[in-house]
Amino acid sequence: MNRKVILTLAMLGVALIGMSQTPEEFKPSGKPFVTIFSNVHSTIADGETATAFELSRLYLGYEYAFSPNFSAKANLDIGDPGVGKLQMTAYVKNAYVAYKNNGLTVNFGLIGTTAFKTQEKAWGNRYVEKSFQDKFGYNSSADLGVSAAYKFCDAFSADIILVNGEGYKKLQADSAMRMGFGATINPVKKLTARAYYDFISKDVTQSTLAFFAGYKADNFSIGAEYNKQYNNGYVDGQDLDGYSAYAAFKASKKVKLFARYDKSNNDYKSSNNGELYIAGLEYAPVKGIKIAPNFSGWKPADDSKPFASTLFVNCEIKF
Repeated sequence: MNRKVILTLAMLGVALIGMSQTPEEFKPSGKPFVTIFSNVHSTIADGETATAFELSRLYLGYEYAFSPNFSAKANLDIGDPGVGKLQMTAYVKNAYVAYKNNGLTVNFGLIGTTAFKTQEKAWGNRYVEKSFQDKFGYNSSADLGVSAAYKFCDAFSADIILVNGEGYKKLQADSAMRMGFGATINPVKKLTARAYYDFISKDVTQSTLAFFAGYKADNFSIGAEYNKQYNNGYVDGQDLDGYSAYAAFKASKKVKLFARYDKSNNDYKSSNNGELYIAGLEYAPVKGIKIAPNFSGWKPADDSKPFASTLFVNCEIKF
């Protein structure tokens, strides 16, 4: 399986799409967007304290609607690579064309992946911390390829994705492809359950399983997920797993309380083997600005290593 498969699927999609006609006059339009993640934090570990200001993410992009069915999106991801002071690295995170009609959605190009999109939305605090799979290296949030999703009814939808496999920061030219399948059910209003599976084969096949269940009411939400990856890094028998649980309570129009607990089991990378605790408060003074003072604690599985406590003030700015 190689990039010819993606090209073939895309051409078939375009052929089908071309059969549809715009039913009424439509004015194409677009808009730029900017998202900024920043924070100030103090970390206390083994009696030592370190304080820093950080601009962790800057997204610059543009969205354009060609018709009621066709649209496109492109954006840069500018972030701290963690290799030195005052250094920022820019990547093209998204550059794709999307088609939507009735219950069908097709994306082609450098697209958002589907491995943990539902979980990230349920967690709802990406500017505070990445969701489990993203944080612990199970999957990338974007990749080069094609995806299709179909909503059969209000209670059930399914999706398939075929991508490069290494994420938007590593667009290598080998023939290995990552294929994923997902199914989402909403048995009752406000309740969501999802199962997802993907695999990619090189000398060894790496595969990932993910399960999620969540409930979202007007002022309260709760969610939990379990993730398992077999042969991580294409190493036979190098398996990872873990779970994450999170909840939020909207105390008022501008104030939200949130908490999260992660348990990551990774015997092959000590920095990802342990427990994560997060608790905080979000204040949204105006539309487009969120400020979240919060506590983050990391307990390594290795008892010889100290518990690390970090006090954050995170900020998200969107316009």
